[in-house]
This record gives sequence, C-alpha cells and structure tokens, in this order.
Amino acid sequence: MTTTEEAAGVTTTDAPSQAPDAAHPTTHGYHKQKDEHLKRLRRIEGQIRGLQRLVDEDVYCIDILTQVSASTKALQSFALQLLEEHLRHCVADAAVKGGAEIDEKVEEATKAIARMLRT
Repeated sequence: MTTTEEAAGVTTTDAPSQAPDAAHPTTHGYHKQKDEHLKRLRRIEGQIRGLQRLVDEDVYCIDILTQVSASTKALQSFALQLLEEHLRHCVADAAVKGGAEIDEKVEEATKAIARMLRT
C-alpha cells in the first residue's frame, strides 16, 4: 500500500481473488443485477473523477468535502446492496446445504460487516 493510499484511507486485502470452487460458486448473488451494479459503479467512478477535477480547479475545500461525502455514501450504499445479495444467495444456499459451510459463510459475512463498520 502506498502512502497516498494510506492517507486516503484506502485498504487492500491480502487475500488473492478467489477461483471458483465449492465454497465460491461461479454464479454469485449479484449476478442477476450485474449490469445495474456496473452502471452504478461507473456513476461512482464519475463522482471520483469529479473530485479530482474539483481539486485540480482549486474549488473551496468544504464544497469538495460535500462531494466526498456523497461519493462515500454511494459506495456504502453499493456495499450494503452487495452484502444483502450475498446473504440472500450465498449464505442462504449454505444454510440449505448445512454442515460446516454455513458456519464459514456466516463468519465470512460477519467479517465483511465488521470491515464495513470500520470505514
């Protein structure tokens, strides 16, 4: 992680991207809304580019902070939607299957919620 990322509060995970397996099926809970999610993320990306432009144009700091807040809320809203879809799809599927997989999925979701609360 670079100093700029640390200063901006950007976090990275040490886990590599997951290859499809029994614990992580190839069809995820967000699959049905994938196009909507991509559209939403592009809109958020536009907000971030707007922030860069505001800084480049030396806009008043409070105005920039207002836009930072809007961008943050947009990302939080996206994360909450993704979490809900994970619970409805992945965790619910594990609950039906039973066994240790449900414990793994609940722990995974709990850790994701904890990360979201730290931000």
